[in-house]
Amino acid sequence: MKKYNIPLLIILVAAFVVLNSSLYVVTQAEQAIVLQFGEPVRLVKDPGLKIKIPFIQNVVLYDKRLLNLDPPAQEVVLNDKKRLDVDSFTRYRIVDPLKFYQTVRTELQARSKLEEIVNSSVRKVLGRVTLQELLSGERSEIMASISGAVKKDAEQIGVDVAEVRIRRADLPIEVLQAINDRMKAERDRDAKEFRAQGQQIAQQIRSTADKERTIIIAEAEKQAQIIRGEGDKEATQIWNDAASIDAEFYAFYRSLEAYRNSLAKENNSLVLSPDSDFFRYFTKNKK
Repeated sequence: MKKYNIPLLIILVAAFVVLNSSLYVVTQAEQAIVLQFGEPVRLVKDPGLKIKIPFIQNVVLYDKRLLNLDPPAQEVVLNDKKRLDVDSFTRYRIVDPLKFYQTVRTELQARSKLEEIVNSSVRKVLGRVTLQELLSGERSEIMASISGAVKKDAEQIGVDVAEVRIRRADLPIEVLQAINDRMKAERDRDAKEFRAQGQQIAQQIRSTADKERTIIIAEAEKQAQIIRGEGDKEATQIWNDAASIDAEFYAFYRSLEAYRNSLAKENNSLVLSPDSDFFRYFTKNKK
């Protein structure tokens, strides 16, 4: 029994290997190229279980779904010499597997080649426009031009490009820093100018206020002098009227004021004759 089982086992293993090498599966999301000694002999796009010649033919599978390409951001110089860091992305599909295999072989090499095509087209198209045009309503036309250029070049490797989009376009960091420094310098200059204008206006206001203050004080002093003069005039008139009514009483009142002003002061000494007219009201009625 054992002598017959070993050859049978070998035959079964060999049959399994041959059968396994003869069959391959193409999924719904894949397409295949059958190669014989490295040369394409058949293109398979329908999904299912397929057969090939074992050990002679091999199969290369490619994805037929919509794929994404997200290359690193690159610096682009615009027509007006402005520099931008442009970050783009691309959607593409492998539509000609045979041409794809003959030109780039693998999807990894295809992504590298397509990245070169996209970057070259972006630089070429954006190099003909200005920053103002890129930020205006012409942006859609610019993107269409980039997509058209990429689509045309990608057809050479069997790829159909669905769209190319610019996700982000920023000024380089050093340019942004220079712009910020320039804006800061402009704001500082404006602030100094505003402060100088404010100081000038403040000085004008102070000068006007000092002038008005001087005029008001002068007018007040003038009015005060006028009022004092009128008061003194009226007082003199009153005294004159009083004196004309009773001259003796007026003289007596004036003498009392003179006594008060002279004798009320401390440490005040007067050297007068007792017969002086100053003391006439002290001796007038004396007998």
